[in-house]
Amino acid sequence: MQERYSYKQENIFSLSDEVVLVTGAAGQLGSSIVNGLIDNNAKVIATDTTLEPLKESANRWSWGQEKGVLEECNNTKREDISSAIEKGSNIYGSVTALVANAGVSVFEPYLERSEESIDWAMDVNIKGALLCIQEFIKHRKENDGGGSIVNIGSHYGLVSPDPRIYTDCVRKNAEIYGATKAGILQMTRYFAVHAAEYNIRTNAVSPGGIRNPDNPQGDDFQENYSYRCPMGRMAETHEMIGAIIFLLSPAAS
Repeated sequence: MQERYSYKQENIFSLSDEVVLVTGAAGQLGSSIVNGLIDNNAKVIATDTTLEPLKESANRWSWGQEKGVLEECNNTKREDISSAIEKGSNIYGSVTALVANAGVSVFEPYLERSEESIDWAMDVNIKGALLCIQEFIKHRKENDGGGSIVNIGSHYGLVSPDPRIYTDCVRKNAEIYGATKAGILQMTRYFAVHAAEYNIRTNAVSPGGIRNPDNPQGDDFQENYSYRCPMGRMAETHEMIGAIIFLLSPAAS
């Protein structure tokens, strides 16, 4: 007979039992992810390569150590990731979830893309995500398995940017960025299958264009991009958080 599960409605999206490592936590999306998780009662290890923007976010949103801990971490260095997991575990108990959000892009014309730019995007976006996933799975394996991984992909891991919409926007989306995000989606598929043996779920959220109020895209770009969207506008950062909360919660089991 099939076992029947029952969740109280108020608990089905609960993150109160989750300890979540978030990479790239100082950025526009990363800081909102951390704040959204803390608002929904998760404990968070917020990591990035520099702590100053994280400290500003922690002050702005009143994070305390009972809610979130800040940790300097370069996701391309295995020892940094391992150290962040260990620190979080010592404070909150075993880390139960990973949001692999750290990502970078480059903006030279594609024929002028330097090897340094290519290497940087590949290292942070692909190698960094893989190292985080490896260290997280090893940690969960040592703690009887279970848990969840959410990778942050991109719409541009699925389709090409349309150069016709970048009329007044110098930050043209790079081919190497799209290639790395396509790689993230394939890694998600891979670990959705292979990490399942440890009862770890692996999913991805792939945002489209998100409006940046602090460093706005050009007015023409926003209008051109919005014209291609059914809702007639770019996304807002906070609109990514619900999907991430769902995928980390019992509702996504």
